[in-house]
Amino acid sequence: MSADTRRGDTLDSVRRAGVETTGIEIIDEADRTAKPADLFWPWFAANVSVFGISYGSFVLGFGISFVQALVVSVLGIVISFLLCGLVAVAGKRGSAPTMVISRAAFGVQGQKLPGVVSWIVSIGWETFLAIMATLATATVMRELGWGGGTPTKIIAMLVVAALIVTASVAGYHLIMRMQSLLTWLTGIATIVYIALTVGHIDFSALTALEGGSLQQVLGALIMVMTGFGLGWINIAADWSRYQSREASSGAIVAWNTLGGALAPALLVAYGIGLAGSDATLSEGIAADPVGTLATILPTWYLVIFGVAAVLALVSGAVLGIYSSGLTLLSLGVRIPRPAAAGVDGLLLTLGTIYVVFFAENFLGPFQSFLITLGVPLAAWAGIFLSDLALRRRDYDEEALFDSRGRYGAVDWISVGTMVLTSIIGWGLVTNAMPDSTWNNWQGYLLKAFMGTELVEDPTGNYWNGDWSYANLGVLVALVLAFVITYIARRGVVRRQEQV
Repeated sequence: MSADTRRGDTLDSVRRAGVETTGIEIIDEADRTAKPADLFWPWFAANVSVFGISYGSFVLGFGISFVQALVVSVLGIVISFLLCGLVAVAGKRGSAPTMVISRAAFGVQGQKLPGVVSWIVSIGWETFLAIMATLATATVMRELGWGGGTPTKIIAMLVVAALIVTASVAGYHLIMRMQSLLTWLTGIATIVYIALTVGHIDFSALTALEGGSLQQVLGALIMVMTGFGLGWINIAADWSRYQSREASSGAIVAWNTLGGALAPALLVAYGIGLAGSDATLSEGIAADPVGTLATILPTWYLVIFGVAAVLALVSGAVLGIYSSGLTLLSLGVRIPRPAAAGVDGLLLTLGTIYVVFFAENFLGPFQSFLITLGVPLAAWAGIFLSDLALRRRDYDEEALFDSRGRYGAVDWISVGTMVLTSIIGWGLVTNAMPDSTWNNWQGYLLKAFMGTELVEDPTGNYWNGDWSYANLGVLVALVLAFVITYIARRGVVRRQEQV
Protein backbone atom coordinates (compact mmCIF):
# COMPACT_ATOMS: atom_id res chain seq x y z
CA MET A 1 0.00 0.00 0.00
CA SER A 2 1.42 3.40 -0.97
CA ALA A 3 1.99 6.25 1.43
CA ASP A 4 -0.63 8.33 -0.40
CA THR A 5 -3.24 5.66 0.14
CA ARG A 6 -2.38 5.35 3.81
CA ARG A 7 -2.75 9.08 4.33
CA GLY A 8 -6.21 9.15 2.80
CA ASP A 9 -8.19 8.79 -0.38
CA THR A 10 -7.15 10.78 -3.42
CA LEU A 11 -9.62 11.41 -6.20
CA ASP A 12 -7.73 9.09 -8.55
CA SER A 13 -7.73 6.27 -6.00
CA VAL A 14 -11.49 6.59 -5.61
CA ARG A 15 -11.94 6.29 -9.36
CA ARG A 16 -9.54 3.34 -9.57
CA ALA A 17 -11.51 1.58 -6.83
CA GLY A 18 -14.34 1.20 -9.32
CA VAL A 19 -16.81 3.53 -7.59
CA GLU A 20 -19.57 4.17 -10.15
CA THR A 21 -20.66 7.57 -11.35
CA THR A 22 -23.28 7.68 -8.63
CA GLY A 23 -20.61 7.01 -6.02
CA ILE A 24 -18.63 9.61 -4.08
CA GLU A 25 -16.26 10.84 -6.78
CA ILE A 26 -16.56 14.24 -8.47
CA ILE A 27 -19.28 14.44 -11.11
CA ASP A 28 -17.83 14.99 -14.59
CA GLU A 29 -18.76 18.22 -16.33
CA ALA A 30 -20.49 16.30 -19.13
CA ASP A 31 -22.88 14.75 -16.60
CA ARG A 32 -23.82 18.04 -14.96
CA THR A 33 -26.90 18.65 -17.04
CA ALA A 34 -29.59 18.99 -14.37
CA LYS A 35 -31.59 22.19 -13.93
CA PRO A 36 -32.78 23.70 -10.63
CA ALA A 37 -36.39 22.78 -11.42
CA ASP A 38 -35.34 19.11 -11.56
CA LEU A 39 -34.79 19.23 -7.80
CA PHE A 40 -38.51 19.65 -7.23
CA TRP A 41 -39.34 16.04 -8.15
CA PRO A 42 -37.23 13.99 -5.73
CA TRP A 43 -37.97 16.30 -2.82
CA PHE A 44 -41.69 16.47 -3.51
CA ALA A 45 -42.02 12.73 -4.11
CA ALA A 46 -40.14 11.90 -0.91
CA ASN A 47 -42.35 14.19 1.19
CA VAL A 48 -45.82 13.82 -0.34
CA SER A 49 -46.38 10.73 1.83
CA VAL A 50 -49.59 10.55 3.84
CA PHE A 51 -47.29 10.16 6.84
CA GLY A 52 -47.30 13.96 6.83
CA ILE A 53 -50.95 13.84 7.86
CA SER A 54 -49.95 11.86 10.96
CA TYR A 55 -47.82 14.78 12.13
CA GLY A 56 -51.04 16.63 12.93
CA SER A 57 -51.44 14.33 15.92
CA PHE A 58 -47.79 14.73 16.93
CA VAL A 59 -48.04 18.54 16.86
CA LEU A 60 -51.30 18.69 18.83
CA GLY A 61 -49.71 16.31 21.33
CA PHE A 62 -47.81 19.31 22.70
CA GLY A 63 -51.09 20.70 24.01
CA ILE A 64 -51.41 23.69 21.69
CA SER A 65 -54.38 25.22 19.87
CA PHE A 66 -55.44 24.69 16.27
CA VAL A 67 -54.09 28.05 15.12
CA GLN A 68 -50.82 27.62 17.03
CA ALA A 69 -50.40 24.16 15.48
CA LEU A 70 -50.93 25.52 11.97
CA VAL A 71 -48.44 28.35 12.44
CA VAL A 72 -45.63 26.25 13.93
CA SER A 73 -46.13 23.52 11.34
CA VAL A 74 -45.88 25.82 8.33
CA LEU A 75 -42.98 27.78 9.80
CA GLY A 76 -41.08 24.70 10.93
CA ILE A 77 -41.48 22.93 7.59
CA VAL A 78 -40.55 25.92 5.42
CA ILE A 79 -37.58 27.02 7.53
CA SER A 80 -36.14 23.52 7.81
CA PHE A 81 -36.37 22.87 4.06
CA LEU A 82 -34.94 26.31 3.37
CA LEU A 83 -31.85 25.17 5.29
CA CYS A 84 -31.77 22.09 3.03
CA GLY A 85 -31.90 24.39 0.03
CA LEU A 86 -28.89 26.32 1.29
CA VAL A 87 -26.93 23.10 1.78
CA ALA A 88 -27.93 22.07 -1.74
CA VAL A 89 -26.00 25.05 -3.12
CA ALA A 90 -22.82 23.34 -1.90
CA GLY A 91 -23.59 20.43 -4.23
CA LYS A 92 -23.33 22.71 -7.23
CA ARG A 93 -20.16 24.32 -5.89
CA GLY A 94 -18.48 21.05 -4.92
CA SER A 95 -19.80 18.44 -7.40
CA ALA A 96 -19.78 15.77 -4.66
CA PRO A 97 -22.11 14.28 -2.02
CA THR A 98 -22.85 16.31 1.10
CA MET A 99 -20.63 14.31 3.41
CA VAL A 100 -17.66 14.60 1.02
CA ILE A 101 -18.08 18.38 0.67
CA SER A 102 -18.25 18.58 4.46
CA ARG A 103 -14.56 17.58 4.47
CA ALA A 104 -13.78 21.21 3.63
CA ALA A 105 -15.02 22.20 7.09
CA PHE A 106 -13.90 19.17 9.13
CA GLY A 107 -10.85 17.92 7.25
CA VAL A 108 -10.69 14.78 5.13
CA GLN A 109 -10.33 12.51 8.17
CA GLY A 110 -12.11 14.72 10.70
CA GLN A 111 -15.25 14.47 8.57
CA LYS A 112 -15.70 10.91 9.83
CA LEU A 113 -17.23 12.28 13.05
CA PRO A 114 -20.26 13.93 11.39
CA GLY A 115 -20.17 11.20 8.75
CA VAL A 116 -20.98 8.53 11.31
CA VAL A 117 -23.80 10.68 12.74
CA SER A 118 -25.15 11.25 9.23
CA TRP A 119 -25.02 7.55 8.42
CA ILE A 120 -26.93 6.64 11.58
CA VAL A 121 -29.53 9.34 10.89
CA SER A 122 -30.06 8.09 7.33
CA ILE A 123 -30.33 4.48 8.52
CA GLY A 124 -32.79 5.56 11.19
CA TRP A 125 -34.98 7.50 8.77
CA GLU A 126 -35.19 4.79 6.17
CA THR A 127 -35.90 2.24 8.92
CA PHE A 128 -38.79 4.28 10.28
CA LEU A 129 -40.20 4.69 6.77
CA ALA A 130 -39.98 0.92 6.29
CA ILE A 131 -41.69 0.42 9.67
CA MET A 132 -44.57 2.66 8.66
CA ALA A 133 -44.94 0.91 5.32
CA THR A 134 -45.04 -2.47 7.07
CA LEU A 135 -47.58 -1.38 9.69
CA ALA A 136 -49.73 0.37 7.07
CA THR A 137 -49.84 -2.78 4.91
CA ALA A 138 -50.89 -4.93 7.88
CA THR A 139 -53.61 -2.46 8.91
CA VAL A 140 -55.05 -2.21 5.40
CA MET A 141 -55.09 -6.02 5.17
CA ARG A 142 -56.88 -6.21 8.50
CA GLU A 143 -59.48 -3.64 7.46
CA LEU A 144 -60.13 -5.65 4.30
CA GLY A 145 -60.47 -8.85 6.32
CA TRP A 146 -57.43 -10.40 4.62
CA GLY A 147 -55.38 -11.01 7.74
CA GLY A 148 -53.04 -8.41 9.17
CA GLY A 149 -51.34 -10.54 11.81
CA THR A 150 -47.73 -11.58 12.19
CA PRO A 151 -47.44 -13.51 8.88
CA THR A 152 -48.75 -10.48 6.99
CA LYS A 153 -46.31 -8.18 8.75
CA ILE A 154 -43.37 -10.47 7.98
CA ILE A 155 -44.24 -10.66 4.27
CA ALA A 156 -44.87 -6.91 4.10
CA MET A 157 -41.57 -6.17 5.82
CA LEU A 158 -39.57 -8.34 3.43
CA VAL A 159 -41.28 -6.89 0.34
CA VAL A 160 -40.81 -3.31 1.51
CA ALA A 161 -37.13 -3.85 2.36
CA ALA A 162 -36.53 -5.51 -1.03
CA LEU A 163 -38.18 -2.61 -2.89
CA ILE A 164 -36.12 0.00 -1.03
CA VAL A 165 -32.77 -1.74 -1.48
CA THR A 166 -33.39 -2.65 -5.14
CA ALA A 167 -34.38 0.89 -6.11
CA SER A 168 -31.45 2.46 -4.23
CA VAL A 169 -28.95 0.30 -6.11
CA ALA A 170 -30.32 1.56 -9.44
CA GLY A 171 -28.64 4.93 -9.07
CA TYR A 172 -29.32 8.63 -9.57
CA HIS A 173 -30.87 8.77 -13.04
CA LEU A 174 -33.36 5.94 -12.58
CA ILE A 175 -34.29 7.22 -9.14
CA MET A 176 -35.00 10.68 -10.55
CA ARG A 177 -37.33 9.22 -13.19
CA MET A 178 -39.00 7.01 -10.60
CA GLN A 179 -39.55 9.95 -8.25
CA SER A 180 -41.23 11.96 -11.00
CA LEU A 181 -43.71 9.14 -11.62
CA LEU A 182 -44.32 8.53 -7.91
CA THR A 183 -45.01 12.23 -7.41
CA TRP A 184 -48.07 12.00 -9.62
CA LEU A 185 -49.27 8.65 -8.30
CA THR A 186 -48.98 9.44 -4.62
CA GLY A 187 -50.10 13.04 -5.09
CA ILE A 188 -53.34 12.03 -6.79
CA ALA A 189 -53.98 9.26 -4.25
CA THR A 190 -53.48 11.72 -1.39
CA ILE A 191 -55.90 14.23 -2.93
CA VAL A 192 -58.53 11.49 -3.19
CA TYR A 193 -57.86 10.54 0.46
CA ILE A 194 -58.54 14.13 1.52
CA ALA A 195 -61.73 14.25 -0.52
CA LEU A 196 -62.99 11.04 1.12
CA THR A 197 -62.15 12.03 4.70
CA VAL A 198 -62.77 15.78 4.82
CA GLY A 199 -66.17 15.08 6.36
CA HIS A 200 -64.43 13.90 9.54
CA ILE A 201 -63.21 17.40 10.34
CA ASP A 202 -65.18 19.04 13.14
CA PHE A 203 -64.48 22.77 13.25
CA SER A 204 -66.23 23.23 16.57
CA ALA A 205 -63.84 20.69 18.12
CA LEU A 206 -60.87 22.46 16.55
CA THR A 207 -61.81 25.90 17.85
CA ALA A 208 -62.33 24.41 21.32
CA LEU A 209 -58.68 23.36 21.58
CA GLU A 210 -56.95 25.44 24.23
CA GLY A 211 -53.77 27.35 23.50
CA GLY A 212 -50.41 26.27 24.85
CA SER A 213 -47.53 28.12 26.47
CA LEU A 214 -44.48 29.52 24.69
CA GLN A 215 -42.54 26.44 25.74
CA GLN A 216 -45.14 24.09 24.27
CA VAL A 217 -45.28 26.04 21.01
CA LEU A 218 -41.48 26.04 20.77
CA GLY A 219 -41.37 22.30 21.43
CA ALA A 220 -43.84 21.64 18.62
CA LEU A 221 -41.86 23.90 16.27
CA ILE A 222 -38.57 22.11 16.96
CA MET A 223 -40.21 18.69 16.59
CA VAL A 224 -41.55 19.70 13.16
CA MET A 225 -38.17 21.05 12.07
CA THR A 226 -36.32 17.90 13.11
CA GLY A 227 -39.01 15.67 11.61
CA PHE A 228 -38.91 17.34 8.20
CA GLY A 229 -36.08 19.45 6.75
CA LEU A 230 -33.47 18.80 9.45
CA GLY A 231 -34.00 15.10 8.94
CA TRP A 232 -32.88 15.48 5.30
CA ILE A 233 -30.28 18.21 5.64
CA ASN A 234 -27.32 15.82 5.76
CA ILE A 235 -28.06 14.59 2.21
CA ALA A 236 -29.31 17.83 0.63
CA ALA A 237 -26.30 18.25 -1.68
CA ASP A 238 -26.41 14.65 -2.93
CA TRP A 239 -28.96 15.53 -5.60
CA SER A 240 -27.75 19.02 -6.51
CA ARG A 241 -24.23 17.83 -7.44
CA TYR A 242 -25.57 17.11 -10.94
CA GLN A 243 -26.56 20.77 -11.38
CA SER A 244 -24.84 22.82 -14.07
CA ARG A 245 -22.21 25.21 -12.73
CA GLU A 246 -24.14 28.03 -14.38
CA ALA A 247 -27.33 27.16 -12.48
CA SER A 248 -28.67 29.93 -10.25
CA SER A 249 -27.96 29.31 -6.57
CA GLY A 250 -31.14 31.17 -5.70
CA ALA A 251 -33.15 28.91 -7.99
CA ILE A 252 -31.58 25.81 -6.41
CA VAL A 253 -32.60 27.04 -2.96
CA ALA A 254 -36.10 27.93 -4.15
CA TRP A 255 -36.88 24.68 -5.98
CA ASN A 256 -35.39 22.58 -3.18
CA THR A 257 -37.46 24.43 -0.57
CA LEU A 258 -40.65 24.35 -2.63
CA GLY A 259 -40.30 20.66 -3.47
CA GLY A 260 -39.63 19.68 0.12
CA ALA A 261 -42.07 21.99 1.93
CA LEU A 262 -45.14 22.21 -0.31
CA ALA A 263 -46.69 18.80 0.32
CA PRO A 264 -45.83 18.50 4.05
CA ALA A 265 -47.21 21.96 4.84
CA LEU A 266 -50.56 21.08 3.28
CA LEU A 267 -50.65 17.53 4.65
CA VAL A 268 -49.73 18.45 8.23
CA ALA A 269 -52.34 21.23 8.20
CA TYR A 270 -54.96 18.70 7.12
CA GLY A 271 -53.70 16.21 9.68
CA ILE A 272 -54.14 18.81 12.41
CA GLY A 273 -57.75 19.12 11.33
CA LEU A 274 -58.33 15.36 11.48
CA ALA A 275 -56.48 14.74 14.77
CA GLY A 276 -58.07 17.72 16.47
CA SER A 277 -61.52 16.47 15.46
CA ASP A 278 -61.15 12.82 16.51
CA ALA A 279 -59.34 11.91 19.73
CA THR A 280 -59.52 8.18 18.98
CA LEU A 281 -57.86 8.67 15.60
CA SER A 282 -55.18 10.84 17.17
CA GLU A 283 -54.37 8.21 19.81
CA GLY A 284 -54.19 5.42 17.21
CA ILE A 285 -51.64 7.33 15.16
CA ALA A 286 -49.10 6.97 17.98
CA ALA A 287 -49.02 3.20 17.42
CA ASP A 288 -49.50 3.02 13.64
CA PRO A 289 -49.26 6.47 11.99
CA VAL A 290 -50.24 5.63 8.41
CA GLY A 291 -52.36 2.52 9.00
CA THR A 292 -54.63 4.36 11.43
CA LEU A 293 -55.43 6.92 8.75
CA ALA A 294 -56.79 4.07 6.62
CA THR A 295 -59.41 3.13 9.21
CA ILE A 296 -61.64 6.08 8.26
CA LEU A 297 -61.68 5.21 4.55
CA PRO A 298 -64.41 3.39 2.65
CA THR A 299 -63.48 -0.22 1.92
CA TRP A 300 -63.33 0.24 -1.86
CA TYR A 301 -60.42 2.70 -1.55
CA LEU A 302 -58.31 0.76 0.93
CA VAL A 303 -56.20 -1.12 -1.62
CA ILE A 304 -55.46 2.02 -3.63
CA PHE A 305 -54.61 3.90 -0.44
CA GLY A 306 -52.38 1.09 0.80
CA VAL A 307 -50.42 0.88 -2.43
CA ALA A 308 -50.02 4.66 -2.66
CA ALA A 309 -48.98 4.96 0.99
CA VAL A 310 -46.38 2.21 0.72
CA LEU A 311 -44.96 3.63 -2.52
CA ALA A 312 -44.68 7.07 -0.95
CA LEU A 313 -42.86 5.68 2.06
CA VAL A 314 -40.60 3.57 -0.15
CA SER A 315 -39.86 6.69 -2.20
CA GLY A 316 -38.56 8.52 0.87
CA ALA A 317 -36.60 5.50 2.06
CA VAL A 318 -34.93 5.11 -1.33
CA LEU A 319 -33.44 8.61 -1.06
CA GLY A 320 -32.27 7.78 2.45
CA ILE A 321 -30.62 4.45 1.68
CA TYR A 322 -29.01 5.80 -1.50
CA SER A 323 -27.40 8.60 0.49
CA SER A 324 -26.52 6.40 3.45
CA GLY A 325 -24.61 4.21 1.00
CA LEU A 326 -22.70 7.25 -0.23
CA THR A 327 -21.95 8.24 3.35
CA LEU A 328 -20.68 4.74 4.12
CA LEU A 329 -18.29 4.99 1.16
CA SER A 330 -17.17 8.45 2.25
CA LEU A 331 -16.16 6.96 5.62
CA GLY A 332 -13.59 4.81 3.80
CA VAL A 333 -15.50 1.52 3.72
CA ARG A 334 -14.08 -0.43 0.77
CA ILE A 335 -17.10 -2.25 -0.62
CA PRO A 336 -19.07 -1.78 -3.85
CA ARG A 337 -22.07 0.52 -3.64
CA PRO A 338 -24.55 -2.38 -4.07
CA ALA A 339 -22.92 -4.05 -1.07
CA ALA A 340 -23.24 -0.82 0.91
CA ALA A 341 -26.95 -0.80 0.09
CA GLY A 342 -27.10 -4.43 1.23
CA VAL A 343 -25.51 -3.57 4.59
CA ASP A 344 -27.94 -0.70 5.11
CA GLY A 345 -30.81 -2.91 4.00
CA LEU A 346 -29.90 -5.51 6.62
CA LEU A 347 -29.82 -2.89 9.35
CA LEU A 348 -33.10 -1.48 8.08
CA THR A 349 -34.71 -4.91 8.31
CA LEU A 350 -33.40 -5.54 11.84
CA GLY A 351 -34.67 -2.15 13.01
CA THR A 352 -38.06 -2.81 11.45
CA ILE A 353 -38.30 -6.19 13.16
CA TYR A 354 -37.59 -4.61 16.56
CA VAL A 355 -40.19 -1.84 16.34
CA VAL A 356 -42.91 -3.85 14.57
CA PHE A 357 -42.69 -6.96 16.74
CA PHE A 358 -41.17 -5.89 20.07
CA ALA A 359 -41.58 -2.14 20.74
CA GLU A 360 -44.70 -1.11 22.64
CA ASN A 361 -45.42 1.90 20.44
CA PHE A 362 -44.07 3.79 17.47
CA LEU A 363 -44.19 7.42 18.60
CA GLY A 364 -41.87 7.15 21.62
CA PRO A 365 -38.88 5.59 19.80
CA PHE A 366 -39.45 7.88 16.81
CA GLN A 367 -39.42 11.13 18.79
CA SER A 368 -36.51 9.94 20.93
CA PHE A 369 -34.54 9.15 17.78
CA LEU A 370 -35.33 12.56 16.26
CA ILE A 371 -34.19 14.50 19.31
CA THR A 372 -31.16 12.42 20.28
CA LEU A 373 -29.57 12.54 16.83
CA GLY A 374 -31.19 15.85 15.91
CA VAL A 375 -28.84 17.69 18.27
CA PRO A 376 -25.47 16.66 16.73
CA LEU A 377 -27.00 16.86 13.25
CA ALA A 378 -28.10 20.43 13.97
CA ALA A 379 -24.59 21.21 15.25
CA TRP A 380 -23.09 19.83 12.02
CA ALA A 381 -25.60 21.84 9.94
CA GLY A 382 -24.63 25.05 11.72
CA ILE A 383 -20.94 24.40 11.03
CA PHE A 384 -21.54 23.40 7.39
CA LEU A 385 -23.77 26.40 6.62
CA SER A 386 -21.38 28.80 8.31
CA ASP A 387 -18.43 27.35 6.38
CA LEU A 388 -20.43 27.66 3.15
CA ALA A 389 -21.30 31.30 3.93
CA LEU A 390 -17.63 32.13 4.52
CA ARG A 391 -16.44 30.75 1.17
CA ARG A 392 -16.10 33.01 -1.86
CA ARG A 393 -14.78 30.34 -4.24
CA ASP A 394 -15.95 26.90 -5.32
CA TYR A 395 -14.53 23.92 -3.46
CA ASP A 396 -11.18 22.46 -4.46
CA GLU A 397 -12.47 19.08 -5.64
CA GLU A 398 -9.12 17.29 -5.61
CA ALA A 399 -8.41 18.48 -2.05
CA LEU A 400 -11.65 16.93 -0.81
CA PHE A 401 -9.97 13.54 -1.35
CA ASP A 402 -6.46 14.34 -0.13
CA SER A 403 -5.56 14.68 3.56
CA ARG A 404 -2.46 16.67 2.51
CA GLY A 405 -4.52 19.18 0.53
CA ARG A 406 -5.74 22.60 1.55
CA TYR A 407 -8.48 21.21 3.80
CA GLY A 408 -6.06 19.08 5.80
CA ALA A 409 -6.66 15.86 7.69
CA VAL A 410 -8.56 17.19 10.74
CA ASP A 411 -9.97 20.64 11.44
CA TRP A 412 -9.98 20.65 15.22
CA ILE A 413 -12.01 23.85 15.43
CA SER A 414 -14.95 22.24 13.63
CA VAL A 415 -14.59 18.92 15.45
CA GLY A 416 -14.39 20.69 18.81
CA THR A 417 -17.33 22.94 17.94
CA MET A 418 -19.51 19.98 17.02
CA VAL A 419 -18.64 18.11 20.22
CA LEU A 420 -19.11 21.18 22.43
CA THR A 421 -22.43 22.31 20.95
CA SER A 422 -23.77 18.76 20.95
CA ILE A 423 -22.97 18.37 24.64
CA ILE A 424 -24.68 21.69 25.38
CA GLY A 425 -27.63 20.77 23.15
CA TRP A 426 -28.18 17.41 24.83
CA GLY A 427 -28.32 19.23 28.14
CA LEU A 428 -31.33 21.19 26.87
CA VAL A 429 -33.46 18.32 25.51
CA THR A 430 -35.34 15.50 27.20
CA ASN A 431 -35.90 11.89 26.21
CA ALA A 432 -39.32 11.31 24.65
CA MET A 433 -39.37 7.90 26.39
CA PRO A 434 -39.21 8.76 30.12
CA ASP A 435 -39.46 5.08 31.07
CA SER A 436 -36.25 4.38 29.17
CA THR A 437 -32.92 4.54 30.97
CA TRP A 438 -30.38 4.64 28.14
CA ASN A 439 -30.65 8.37 27.48
CA ASN A 440 -32.31 9.86 30.54
CA TRP A 441 -29.06 11.68 31.22
CA GLN A 442 -30.18 14.18 28.59
CA GLY A 443 -31.63 17.43 29.89
CA TYR A 444 -29.01 17.84 32.61
CA LEU A 445 -28.87 21.62 32.06
CA LEU A 446 -32.65 21.81 32.30
CA LYS A 447 -32.50 19.92 35.58
CA ALA A 448 -29.75 22.15 36.96
CA PHE A 449 -30.95 25.58 35.87
CA MET A 450 -34.55 25.47 34.61
CA GLY A 451 -36.48 23.43 37.15
CA THR A 452 -37.05 20.30 35.07
CA GLU A 453 -37.15 16.93 36.79
CA LEU A 454 -37.98 13.34 35.92
CA VAL A 455 -40.99 12.15 37.89
CA GLU A 456 -41.15 8.41 38.43
CA ASP A 457 -44.77 7.30 38.36
CA PRO A 458 -46.12 3.70 38.45
CA THR A 459 -48.39 4.56 35.52
CA GLY A 460 -45.46 5.92 33.49
CA ASN A 461 -42.59 8.29 34.10
CA TYR A 462 -42.81 11.86 32.84
CA TRP A 463 -40.78 15.06 32.76
CA ASN A 464 -42.04 17.94 34.88
CA GLY A 465 -41.21 21.59 34.28
CA ASP A 466 -42.13 24.40 31.88
CA TRP A 467 -39.23 23.70 29.51
CA SER A 468 -39.36 19.90 29.72
CA TYR A 469 -40.51 19.25 26.16
CA ALA A 470 -39.40 22.45 24.43
CA ASN A 471 -36.19 20.71 23.27
CA LEU A 472 -34.25 23.95 23.04
CA GLY A 473 -31.04 22.02 22.50
CA VAL A 474 -31.67 21.50 18.77
CA LEU A 475 -31.92 25.22 17.99
CA VAL A 476 -29.15 26.10 20.44
CA ALA A 477 -26.77 23.59 18.82
CA LEU A 478 -27.60 24.90 15.32
CA VAL A 479 -27.24 28.60 16.10
CA LEU A 480 -24.28 28.29 18.48
CA ALA A 481 -22.33 26.10 16.03
CA PHE A 482 -22.99 28.59 13.22
CA VAL A 483 -21.82 31.58 15.26
CA ILE A 484 -18.71 29.89 16.66
CA THR A 485 -17.68 28.66 13.21
CA TYR A 486 -18.29 32.04 11.57
CA ILE A 487 -16.03 33.74 14.10
CA ALA A 488 -13.37 31.08 14.75
CA ARG A 489 -12.88 29.77 11.21
CA ARG A 490 -13.01 32.98 9.19
CA GLY A 491 -9.23 33.15 9.01
CA VAL A 492 -8.94 29.43 8.28
CA VAL A 493 -11.24 29.67 5.28
CA ARG A 494 -9.41 32.72 3.95
CA ARG A 495 -6.09 30.87 4.12
CA GLN A 496 -7.59 27.80 2.43
CA GLU A 497 -8.83 29.91 -0.46
CA GLN A 498 -5.48 31.64 -0.89
CA VAL A 499 -3.54 28.40 -1.39
